Amino acid sequence: MSVTTVPLRPVNKGGLWLMWLGVIALIVAAAAFAWHMTPRIGFEVVKEGSGPSPTRADVVLVKYEGKLADGTVFDANEQAPMQVAGVVPGFSEALTRMRKGGEYKVTIPPQLGYGDRAVGPIPANSTLHFTVTLLDFRSEAEVRAMQQQMQQMQQMQQQQMQGGAGDAPAPAAPQR
Repeated sequence: MSVTTVPLRPVNKGGLWLMWLGVIALIVAAAAFAWHMTPRIGFEVVKEGSGPSPTRADVVLVKYEGKLADGTVFDANEQAPMQVAGVVPGFSEALTRMRKGGEYKVTIPPQLGYGDRAVGPIPANSTLHFTVTLLDFRSEAEVRAMQQQMQQMQQMQQQQMQGGAGDAPAPAAPQR
């Protein structure tokens, strides 16, 4: 059994730069394709807010209205607290780009929303359209501290109510 070999000629130095140019062109084309195919949210500033933007670790207070592509309102709230990291990826990304007091229009493609799952009144593969006003935001630590203060105040009120009932004078016995 014989093996046939094909001799390879060395690449001349003049053609080497063409090969590298071709490799670079392929890398640029692949990056452009990946950039074009990556789903992105639509983000429009209606009214600019001020100050810093929330992070994924923050809790926000927002006013929002969510609609489907056909204009059907699927959810709305005047003051909704939510953890930035606890919402769908597209909404989370939008929240981290907002500033306090600002109003925004956000369009979330299905890949960054609920994808191929139907959730409540939202059909599978739905593009979501939101009008959002960022009312306020706090860090998770600030929210926990506020919750602890509220719990302590409630406990003190309960103790006062219980202690107050024991401190009241006993009713006088009826006299004959």
